Amino acid sequence: MELGSPFMGQLMGLCATREWPNCPVTDRIFEWQGDLSPRSQSVPLRLAGALHALRLNGDAVLDAVYPPNAVSDDILWQAVSRTLCDQSPTIMTWLNSAPQTNEVRRSAALIAVGYFLADRFGLPIRTSELGASAGLNLQWDRYALEVSGQRFGPIDPVLTLRPDWTGPLPPKAQPNVIDRAGVDLNPLNPQSDALRLQAYLWPDQPERLRLTQAAIAAAQTPVDQGDAIDWLRSRLHHKPGELHMIYSTIAWQYFPADKQAEGTAAIAKAGEAATDDTPLAWFAMEADDQSPGAALTLRLWPGDLTIPLGRADFHGRWVHWAAP
Repeated sequence: MELGSPFMGQLMGLCATREWPNCPVTDRIFEWQGDLSPRSQSVPLRLAGALHALRLNGDAVLDAVYPPNAVSDDILWQAVSRTLCDQSPTIMTWLNSAPQTNEVRRSAALIAVGYFLADRFGLPIRTSELGASAGLNLQWDRYALEVSGQRFGPIDPVLTLRPDWTGPLPPKAQPNVIDRAGVDLNPLNPQSDALRLQAYLWPDQPERLRLTQAAIAAAQTPVDQGDAIDWLRSRLHHKPGELHMIYSTIAWQYFPADKQAEGTAAIAKAGEAATDDTPLAWFAMEADDQSPGAALTLRLWPGDLTIPLGRADFHGRWVHWAAP
């Protein structure tokens, strides 16, 4: 499977080809109005998240067939069909909400950008994350990046990321984040929403689950609720002796087009007032019309420079770094 989960490939393949049991969940999904695809309402992922949440909560039927167990298609579908009927009320609740994740491995790119900016400007950093979900990637400077035998990050990191890395290594100037904040239309609480944050991870990726659990345990910064662009306007003022780093990871692309235009104009206007003592950086890890993965793009002021930094896997499994 493209995203590295054979189990999800097996489960989704069965959902698409097998006969479903007669139960309320089946009726609801087959009568769903609108676009079920990942580009819209992501109904298959809602279902997968519901099933994984049940398993994480100790459901014996699913525990017997979910990874690390490997079972045949028939045995897996028998267990799923039974669960769809026996656990209909719980699954129906999960179907009410779109999936929401907070992929902590995307912080690998953020760490590299932080070191790049620290080397370029040598200033303390104030950060603003757009579409921050539960805020797990607000703590990127507390995580370590280990690539090509080199380590970037604090001596005692919350967690260590080891993506497949190609290209030059970041410089060694360690960033100093002195203020951080994030915003989301529907922010999650890392503690009370911990099950939700874990349920949308693939069941056969235990390392991904372990990293997320470590980030949840160490989360310290609540995410503000609101429209990202409206929120950002109040943070675009410059502070002498500080670099302001605005960033998003697979979030900007979901903003309405008019909000994207407003945000771009507001950031550019703030950039016009930036100086060497009050620089502004706007980093985006977002999908574009190329592949593989997402583009890593940095825009800097003063000077309004756009610097392509390479590409990264949507889930942070690899980084193709191309910083100058």
